Amino acid sequence: MKNKKNIYWITESAVMIALAIVLELVSKMIIPELPFGGQITIVAMLPVVVVGWKYGLGKGAVTGLVYALVEMAMGAGTISAAALPSSEDYLGSVGKVALMICLDYILAYTSIGLAAMYKGKIQKATVSLPLGAFTALLLRYVCHIISGFVLYGAWAEWFFTQEGFYSWGQTIVEKFSGNSLAFIYSCIYNGIYMIPEIILTTIAAVVISRIPQIIKTKQN
Repeated sequence: MKNKKNIYWITESAVMIALAIVLELVSKMIIPELPFGGQITIVAMLPVVVVGWKYGLGKGAVTGLVYALVEMAMGAGTISAAALPSSEDYLGSVGKVALMICLDYILAYTSIGLAAMYKGKIQKATVSLPLGAFTALLLRYVCHIISGFVLYGAWAEWFFTQEGFYSWGQTIVEKFSGNSLAFIYSCIYNGIYMIPEIILTTIAAVVISRIPQIIKTKQN
């Protein structure tokens, strides 16, 4: 019986990860990517969120980790560019590249599978699933904030003084500097795509949570 339950989970996880990748690829065709990475997608993370919520934190984390590895494979060009001294995107050390992999891929995407954190505490799926989706994506946002602050904070002044940002960007540059400026930069830059992503996915999770055929776990 246990093996049967695992087969259901593995099969559904594979299907949902594939669906997440399809949604991401479709999004890339119609929504422009930000210059330093990051993009608003058509709720591409929702399938992984649903699997995490249905099967619990342990299986959700494993599903999220597999999703992270798939994302790493898709982002191999970005990772290799960060590791090559001849590239404009070179980070400067093996340690920084490893940190990027850890924060922007492993931790960021694994956290998406942790959507079941409220399932046992809140009985209503219409509350626990959207709240779990919100928190899981918020954790991903935090991972990217830390990565942006540590690895790309040097670009903060350049970012805020670009055309289109001058009216308020210059004010930020004048008021803040050093680590404070780098932190604000990372919050704003990553927030450009993560905040809409969090809002859209949470709304979609509310809709999905009202469909019994989707949120019902096979083993039950």
